[in-house]
Amino acid sequence: MLHTDISARRTIGADLRALRKSRGVTLAGLAERLGRSVGWLSQVERDLSQPSADDLRTFAAALDVPLSLLMVDVGVPEGEAGYIVRRTARRPIGKDMPGLTEELLSPDLTDDFEMVHSTFAPHSRAPEFMMRPTQEVGYIVSGQLDLTIAGHEFTVTSGDSFRIRGDAFEWRNPYDLPATAIWVIAPPVY
Repeated sequence: MLHTDISARRTIGADLRALRKSRGVTLAGLAERLGRSVGWLSQVERDLSQPSADDLRTFAAALDVPLSLLMVDVGVPEGEAGYIVRRTARRPIGKDMPGLTEELLSPDLTDDFEMVHSTFAPHSRAPEFMMRPTQEVGYIVSGQLDLTIAGHEFTVTSGDSFRIRGDAFEWRNPYDLPATAIWVIAPPVY
C-alpha cells in the first residue's frame, strides 16, 4: 500500500504552485504580475516564506480565484487537514457566475483532478457555452438540469451522470427547484 504524508504537503505553498501550474504561468511570469522577485515566490511555494494577508489578496487577483480559495485549513481540526473536508469548511471556487455556486470538495489543490459541489439556482443558465481542455464527469444529486454537450441536448435528473471531454457545453436550470451536482474534473481548472 502506497502511503504519503498528505498533511505535510497541504500548505499554502503547494496550493499556490498548483494554481500557477494549472494556469500555465511560470514562476517568472507570476512574480512579474505580483511585483515580487522569483526568489521570494519560490520560497513561498516551498513554504520557506509565508505570504501576508495582502500578499494573498494579490495572489488571488493575479490567479483569478476567490481569496477564500487560498484560505488553507481555516478551522480544520488537527489531524483532518489533507484528508477530510467538512460541509462547513468547503472553499468557494470558480468564476463569479450568477446562478451557480461552486465549492471545492477536494482537501487541497495538489491532486491531478478536482472534485466540486455545484448548486444551480432555479431559472439560471450559463452565460455562454464553455469549452475546457478537461475530462469531466458529473453526478446529479438533486433536482434536474438541462445540458447541451457537443450540440446534443439532454435533461439529467437526480441519480443521473454525464461526461464532457473537451466539448463545448452549456447548462440551464429552467426549473423551480435548485439542482445540485458533484463534478470530477481532470486536470483541475479551479
